[in-house]
Amino acid sequence: MKLNKASLTNKELIAAGYQMPQYDVEVMAAKTKAAPKWVHLGAGNIFRAFLAAHHQHLLNEGVTDTGIIVAEGYDDEIVDILSSYDNLTINVTLKENGQVEKEILASVSDYLKMDTDSADFDTLKEIFRKSSLEMVSMTITEKGYSLVDGLGNLISAVQTDFDNGPTKPVSYLGKLVALLYERFQAGELPIALVSMDNMSHNGEKLQASVSAYVDAWVEKGLVPATFKTYVEGSSNVTFPWSMIDKITPRPDAAVQAVLEEDGLEKMFPSKTLKNTFAAPYVNGEETEYLIIEDEFPNGRPHLDKTGIIFTDRDTVNKVETMKVTTCLNPLHTCLAIFGCLLDYTSIHEEMNDEDLVKLIKILGYREGLPVVINPGIINPKQFIDEVVEKRLPNPFIPDTPQRIASDTSQKLSVRFGETIKSYLNSDVLDVQELQVIPLVFAGWLRYLTGIDDQGERFDVSSDPLLDTLQPMFADFELGKEQADRKVYAVLSNSKIFGVDLVKIGLAEKVLTFFNKMSTAPGAIRETIQTIK
Repeated sequence: MKLNKASLTNKELIAAGYQMPQYDVEVMAAKTKAAPKWVHLGAGNIFRAFLAAHHQHLLNEGVTDTGIIVAEGYDDEIVDILSSYDNLTINVTLKENGQVEKEILASVSDYLKMDTDSADFDTLKEIFRKSSLEMVSMTITEKGYSLVDGLGNLISAVQTDFDNGPTKPVSYLGKLVALLYERFQAGELPIALVSMDNMSHNGEKLQASVSAYVDAWVEKGLVPATFKTYVEGSSNVTFPWSMIDKITPRPDAAVQAVLEEDGLEKMFPSKTLKNTFAAPYVNGEETEYLIIEDEFPNGRPHLDKTGIIFTDRDTVNKVETMKVTTCLNPLHTCLAIFGCLLDYTSIHEEMNDEDLVKLIKILGYREGLPVVINPGIINPKQFIDEVVEKRLPNPFIPDTPQRIASDTSQKLSVRFGETIKSYLNSDVLDVQELQVIPLVFAGWLRYLTGIDDQGERFDVSSDPLLDTLQPMFADFELGKEQADRKVYAVLSNSKIFGVDLVKIGLAEKVLTFFNKMSTAPGAIRETIQTIK
């Protein structure tokens, strides 16, 4: 059978334990069309496995009667794929004990393309002019908020939108700001724009990027000055901060097999021309956190009834800083880099490697934990305990170091640079005592060579700075004297590392580690083992 609305009453699936929507999907869709409340940008796995699942629970309980409208602004093919299954998703939760929960989600009422030449974009304009709309959330990845390339120059699509205004934007955020302008024209209607991406100060970064478009358009006379007041100088538009945490890897073939054994057809992931993998199912871990700043000028979904926490900005910031800069994300990046270099293909397999487990424990407990400010609602040490003992070793989560290693250049400044800054600002902590963080930096440089610990070539994951950085290692050979001066220049780049490593005296340590790991096959493993 194919996954579609007829599946919702299929007795075989119900007998197989599939949880079904407990509401009338057609009625929900009609009510959403008439009075939409929630638009989400980005049709990725974490949205469908987390936010869409929580919203379904609200629909099941009758707490709300409208669904989520999803708009995709990066890869239109995702919309074609997901809508072909009647907008349904099978959410597969992979528990540590091996149990598998399967739920068919219908909480997305529609998938739309943010293509300005499409009828979908006209539909989005209508939605943004509705007074009922409460919030626009987004999971568009860290690089989705960047307006400049690796050299600090405006991305061409952004420059085009800065010059041309809201008429026919081409960049992702340009389209969002153009839709926001529709809302402004409809009567300066209130709205919350909520970044739920996994990065520090996400709301602040979203606000800064949106304001850049607004300022450019006002300066060029493309929109009235009152639009700037609406976005930046009133309480009508808010940018709540958030912290999200749930591992939702690429759709896994083993999960696909389980679903097909249950009689479902065409469960395979489709790869788009933009190398996105989209499937009618998502798989993820059971553990999940979402903390959101409670600043919603037009109301919000009652997600607090499903365990999501709404609180003040300071608390969100403490939780997010704890997770992103010390207790999880740095550990993940460390495993990603060295996992690729040591030829691992799954995170949980790395957690059977005593050397790597020792490394991330030193990184989390010894180097990270001393700078964490306890947020009060989550205990930092217990959080690391859960990460190291339960979440990362979960053999049922098919996550890969190769996936996590993507866009590492965009992550280092937050995941490690913030901890370094805390050391520099401390009266009791000495930045020169850091060992694992400099080793991770050196490991990343070693990773950029594309040669693993056995001297074999491997495929480096996508990264916006690859074209800039990899040529530095074009002549790399194990045992050959390395080009320290070129690497030294990279280490002074505070945009990559969050600080100037040369200026603060860590560059030499990074280079020493890099050179040790470049001497011969097995040198990476041996260097890791020197960390005590």
